[in-house]
Amino acid sequence: MNASSDNYNKILKPYASNNDNFLGRFYPEKISFYRSEYQRDRDRIIHCSSFRRLKHKTQVFVYHEGDHFRTRLTHSLEVSQISRSIARHMGLNEDLCEALSLAHDLGHTPFGHAGEDVLSECMSSFGNFDHNIQSLRILLLLENIYEDYIGLNLSLNCLDGLLKHNGPVYKEKKILSLIPEIKKYNFDYKKFGSLEAQISSLSDDIAYNNHDIDDGLRANFFLIDDLREIPILKDIISETYVEGSNKNNHKLVRKLIDFMVTDLIENSKNNINTNKINSINDIHNATQSIIAFSPKVAQLIKDIKNFLFIHMYKHKHIQQWSDKSRQIISKIFNYYLTNYEKIAKRFDNQYSRERNISDYISGMTDKYAIDLYNSIS
Repeated sequence: MNASSDNYNKILKPYASNNDNFLGRFYPEKISFYRSEYQRDRDRIIHCSSFRRLKHKTQVFVYHEGDHFRTRLTHSLEVSQISRSIARHMGLNEDLCEALSLAHDLGHTPFGHAGEDVLSECMSSFGNFDHNIQSLRILLLLENIYEDYIGLNLSLNCLDGLLKHNGPVYKEKKILSLIPEIKKYNFDYKKFGSLEAQISSLSDDIAYNNHDIDDGLRANFFLIDDLREIPILKDIISETYVEGSNKNNHKLVRKLIDFMVTDLIENSKNNINTNKINSINDIHNATQSIIAFSPKVAQLIKDIKNFLFIHMYKHKHIQQWSDKSRQIISKIFNYYLTNYEKIAKRFDNQYSRERNISDYISGMTDKYAIDLYNSIS
């Protein structure tokens, strides 16, 4: 027993991820006296090289387009902040929420979703590519800093939460094809993840929808008046907008985040009561996600996503970089197919040449990929 873990059961709800339902690590380790097991997970994630590289990976805007646009790193920190706030109010495990939030995007390629799309196409005949699964590949296989094992040896609770970032897994064969090693962990794919995993997932939605609005307004892709076409958001704008103020964008985003977080907390607490959740097993065996928005806010988020798709993600400026990123990643992938010996020494495993190239490219920052592309063109 350590000092931090001993406090868990005193302050957390019985259905939280606490000391009693800690699943351990695949490779047993001596318990730390001063840090909880989930603090150790968080620290390992923060200190790994894959996490540091997120600072130069695209969220929507390529890293050099402005100092104040989000990157994958700042996005991950914002998800972490939101998830911790929710967890603290609901009596859940903040440390696990933080670890899950900080790790959820480790597997993203350079150039955001455009980069993922083209790498998936390059890998279409070789097992495909998925950034969520890639995050697990990084944590289980690619980070290699310990003497006794590969990977970061995160807690099984943390790995289960990342595996189920989008809910129960119904494509088990896809997971096993990309990470055969995960079979030895004996995860129950069909059951729901912890409440902390569910909070991290929806905090991701809250963060990127709101902060993409903020970045879109900053880039002048659209105006606040354009957002008035979205029901509910129109009312929030009316509450916060002051003619001539240069703080309207910030006030809108703050209010909208608070609105979504409040709804998520209240609706989730109602779900806990309605479904008579008394233990973590009740969560795993539930027939639906317990952490959820109300129908009206779920629709609001859907409307915001549709708005951003049209006005931001399909904006000609973003599309130009998306097209360029396709060219860059395709060129690099094909270059290493015919020049594999240049990176072969990096990989001492049973995986195919194509999978190793995919791992290498997905770990690149925008800057590294651009520089490499220019050097081989």
